Amino acid sequence: MFENLKRMAMQKMAEKMISNSLSSEATNEAASEGAGALMEAVKSKLGAGSLEEIKDLFSSGGSSMQENAIFQNVQNKMQEILQSKGMSAEEAQSEAGNTIPDLVSGLREKFESSAEADKEWDFSQLTNLASGLAGGNAADLLNKAKNLF
Repeated sequence: MFENLKRMAMQKMAEKMISNSLSSEATNEAASEGAGALMEAVKSKLGAGSLEEIKDLFSSGGSSMQENAIFQNVQNKMQEILQSKGMSAEEAQSEAGNTIPDLVSGLREKFESSAEADKEWDFSQLTNLASGLAGGNAADLLNKAKNLF
């Protein structure tokens, strides 16, 4: 599931950002780094035992995605990434503001889908890892999470 999450994040970002002012290479690098930022944010929250915040981000029954700390973190990181690739601050803010909501919405659709093709998109793997926090060693749990991503 985690490899699919990263791959889909990269694909959605690259598709959404295709017509920006950056070169194709810089856009692909930004999409890859943005997907990495999402994965790092999820791993960080998982390691902190914040599974509910992750579920909230990827389910429409939760709070507004703009209120979610993971969403805010990834959107800010995406803006920084785009600026580091040569985009102006104003354009980077707009691009991140257009790209990240679409990305999260697409991922939400996968997690909420009941289609057979999307059966691997569930929270059970995350739940199993997070439940280890209660009775396990947090360092071991973090190492397991790192291996999943």
